[in-house]
This record gives sequence, C-alpha cells and structure tokens, in this order.
Amino acid sequence: MRPSLSLVSLLAGLALTAAAADYTPPASVYPVGTIEQTWHDAKRNRDVPVKIYYPVAPRTGVTASFPVIVFSHGLGGSREGYSYLGQYWAGAGYVSVHVQHAGSDSEILRSARPLQGLLKAESDPQVALNRPLDISFAIDRLTALNSDPSFALQGRLDLGRLGVAGHSFGAFTTMAVAGAHLPVMGTDLRYADPRVKAAIAMSTPSNRSSDTDAEFDAVHIPVFHMTGTKDESTGGARESDQATVGHTSAAQRTLPYRHTRNAPADLLVFTGGDHMVFSGRLAGSRPADKEFQTRICRGSVAFWDAWLKGDPAARQWLEGGAFAAEVGNLGTFERKG
Repeated sequence: MRPSLSLVSLLAGLALTAAAADYTPPASVYPVGTIEQTWHDAKRNRDVPVKIYYPVAPRTGVTASFPVIVFSHGLGGSREGYSYLGQYWAGAGYVSVHVQHAGSDSEILRSARPLQGLLKAESDPQVALNRPLDISFAIDRLTALNSDPSFALQGRLDLGRLGVAGHSFGAFTTMAVAGAHLPVMGTDLRYADPRVKAAIAMSTPSNRSSDTDAEFDAVHIPVFHMTGTKDESTGGARESDQATVGHTSAAQRTLPYRHTRNAPADLLVFTGGDHMVFSGRLAGSRPADKEFQTRICRGSVAFWDAWLKGDPAARQWLEGGAFAAEVGNLGTFERKG
C-alpha cells in the first residue's frame, strides 16, 4: 500500500526536526590563516586592498575547497575590521574576504578634518557606486587567482557557493549586489551580481523612498537582515532621497526585510542593540556585546550552511525555532518566504 502524501510530508518533517536537533553551528573546526593583498582594478584605475581569512585544512590527496564570503565594511572602516566575523567564519569552513573601499575607508579618519570627510563620503554618489563594483571586481580577482599556482589558496575557493555580507555602508553595498534598486543607482542594473547566492545585511541604511516593495523586487536570493532597537546612526541629515547612508532610524533598518517579497528573508533584532555592536566595537565594549556577537556568529554560520552548503539541518535549526529560542530575551527573530 502506497503511503499518503500527508504521511510522507509528516515523516519528512519529523526527519528534518530530528536532523535540526543534532545540528550545532560549527566554530573553530579549522585553524585560521590570513592573507593581505592589494588588487588593482585597471578599468577604474582603483586599488582594492583585501584581507582574506581562510581555513587551514590538512593537505590530503584530495584538495578541500571552501565556500567564499566577501565582506564590505562600514563608513570609516577597513579590511582590518570585523575580524571576529572573519575568524569565526573561516574557523567554520569558509573563506572570508574583507574588502577595503577607498573613499569611504579609515583613511578619512587620518585626514585633517575627519568629520567633514565622513559627511562628504556618505553623501557622495560616486563613493557609493564604487562599492558594489569593488565587490564584483573582488569576485573577478578571486576567480582568476583560484587557478593561479602562485596563489596560496589555488583550487580551494568554491566560487559556486558565494555569499556577500556587510555592515552599515557595507549593508548598502550588500543589498546593491543582491539586486536592490537603490535610489542613488537610478535604473542602472550593473551593480547586481548574479554570482552571489546569499547575503547578510547588518544595519542597512534606508530612507523615505525605501518604504516601497519595488526597490527590493529584484532581490531573488536569501538575505539575513540584522539590526537592533537602538540601531540609529549618527550620520548627517539626508538632503534628498538620493543620499546613501545618512541618518537612519532603528525602525527604518527593518524596511528592506519588510519590503522583500520575491525571496526568503530573515530578520534578527537585538533588544537594546546599537549600531556599533555589529562592528566588533574597537573600544568601550558594552555588557551585552559578547552575547549579541555570539548570536551573530552562530546565526550567520547556520544561514551560510543552509544556503551556501545546502544543509537542511542548518536551515531547520535556523528557521524551525531553535535559533529563536537561543536568541531568547536578547531580541526577536522572524522570517518569511
């Protein structure tokens, strides 16, 4: 007698639940190595510094390859920042490539008038438009280097399983690469990169025109959005909807998630979480930072495992209630799609 469809579905659901019960987001599976290089984009006459965190896998008869994550820093950041994420992701079996964006990086802070430099960078459309192009250029370079015998990670980059992540201005960059039609880009579609399979956007800047579905209708890959109830930036006031990362309220940070309707989307909101908790805060850490960052690391690895490695147990752990239970009173987790 053939089992009914409902029975098959029930058994499949029970199997996934059992698998999720055995799933734990991996950490420190591999020792972590780093590589720093500066790549030159001749087309734009632009240098792109990178820092690569990678799993140090034992060399066996079969060369192990690893999924790749390209990370974009926030305004005033550099390739040296967000090291807690690079270390964690590489230890979990990912190559994490941290890109530094000239024009909105830490060099501004070394200028004679750093505050004015930051305000200028956050309102300059060309600075914003160069960022997603930096990400696509980095993917081009990684593709070329993967077959270069002189590159230490030759043959170890699985670029068929590619993710992009970023914080603040880096989340703007991430959403542009994921396919969002952001106002500063007009109708230009060249910023979306179809090679990217999943994305994580932390503290995404938004403005009045972001309160529409249309801006995010071309996003067709899973995106994990992260923010906090105190995630309000101190950027300058927006003079127009063409501005990129000026002042954004905590409520506006959730707009990209709320208006996504053509792809799976997750939303983590930390209670009391501010803008800098995602950065790994260089000084003056706050009591909840460690707890928040533990959930950022574990939730993000489960997301990568689910969507880049295709692990159904990771997806069930993330979406079936286990992760929300782990977040507990630190915040809320919801999903759709």
